[in-house]
Amino acid sequence: MNKNTFWKEKTLAELTLDEWEQLCDGCGKCCLNKIIDDDTDELYYTNAACKLLDNQACHCIHYANRFDHVPSCTKVTLENIAELTWLPDSCAYRRLYLGRDLPSWHPLLSGSKQAMHDLGISVRNKTVNETKVKYLEDHIVSWPLKDCD
Repeated sequence: MNKNTFWKEKTLAELTLDEWEQLCDGCGKCCLNKIIDDDTDELYYTNAACKLLDNQACHCIHYANRFDHVPSCTKVTLENIAELTWLPDSCAYRRLYLGRDLPSWHPLLSGSKQAMHDLGISVRNKTVNETKVKYLEDHIVSWPLKDCD
């Protein structure tokens, strides 16, 4: 099996833990605070990021023990992927779950995260730390919904 196409060769249930982790493109969008309108159930993304997100590198500074720091952090798993409708359409887990392929800019295809950053898919340099936000409503943004390819 070609390591570079493991997501095409296996179902999500057949992936190893390492392969599952490789699917994450590192965009950081799942680390953004979101708002769901109680009346309409509409989802809004904000640029207010989890306090553990490194805005430049687009990764969690305490990934291995993030639940110790942020107990409400959500781990994306095979068991909960169907319920995580707040994941952006660009998310590899969501795409594969819905029967779509990885986008051309995905690091497993492009060889690095740079293409994702260049296209503005990631949160790089677009966020504010949630600890500095008074009202999430003042930080609603539409760019996390961008799904190039």
